[in-house]
Amino acid sequence: MEKNSNTVRSIIFKLRMNADEKRQLQELQNKSTEQSLSNYIRKVSLQKPVTIKYRNQSTDDFLNSMLELKRQLNGIGNNFNQAVKKLHTLDKIPEFRCWLQSTEALQHSLVTTMEEIKSRMNQLFQQWSQK
Repeated sequence: MEKNSNTVRSIIFKLRMNADEKRQLQELQNKSTEQSLSNYIRKVSLQKPVTIKYRNQSTDDFLNSMLELKRQLNGIGNNFNQAVKKLHTLDKIPEFRCWLQSTEALQHSLVTTMEEIKSRMNQLFQQWSQK
């Protein structure tokens, strides 16, 4: 397949800058949706539009706290499941059998709710991290 000479980037420009200028340029590029520094420089120098990411700090803080709560909730659910499995080994004792039957609905409700919360948190995090 033959490439059009307009699409092949064969011309190299050398640009000298100090470390602070490079850091500033990389910070500007990181605030944009451009994945590479050369694409960012190309668009800026040709005065083409560059999409800038806008982040809401309060939403970022909320997401970070929700991620921590998700980890804690996951741990609680795991501990609860382990406890119920352990109690299943004691089902020969009548008191435990009654308790197990009554808590199985609670366990199912807890697991379902946890999965829904985790799913919604993952969706929210993925939507926000793409912006």
